[in-house]
Amino acid sequence: MYSAADLRKGLKVEIDENPYEITEFNFVKPGKGQSLYVCKLKNMLTGSTLARTFRANDKVEQPALEEKNVVYSYAEGSDSDFMDRNFEQISVPNEVLGRNRHFLVEEQEANILFYNDRAIEVRIPTFVEKVITETEPGARGNTATNVMKPAKIESGYELNVPLFVNQGDLVRIDTRTGEYVDRARKS
Repeated sequence: MYSAADLRKGLKVEIDENPYEITEFNFVKPGKGQSLYVCKLKNMLTGSTLARTFRANDKVEQPALEEKNVVYSYAEGSDSDFMDRNFEQISVPNEVLGRNRHFLVEEQEANILFYNDRAIEVRIPTFVEKVITETEPGARGNTATNVMKPAKIESGYELNVPLFVNQGDLVRIDTRTGEYVDRARKS
């Protein structure tokens, strides 16, 4: 159980039997009266947001969250399978993975966050390297501005890359934004 004084950005709390993460936090001390803790909360199951104000003496429940370190195995249909240290298979729906399903590589380590034995979030490394499987050849000489062109990786995910990146090049992608970072190796 948390007191209102424990609240801060990034803290996970339980309200009305749903896990929430605090995305914004402000402490307000009016001239008279009690201190107020104004928070914006994101529902970890649905993604909806909620604004809530807590008084100094309010209590907030702590959610029953469990985190497991796993290794990605393979994708099958609408699920992706992971294996934990005890060689137990864990199936995670692609809806939970979201865009991250395009950046998974076999034997890649990940962390799965569970709420009441249900996977609600999968965290993968911040940067992954993927091969460009499809892109148009870049036009030479058009380098006055930061010109980008569309490209696809083997999972079918499309991103914008600079003109000098060609098919077969290995590029580094930021998994938080899904954007090109730099070229890791030329083909």
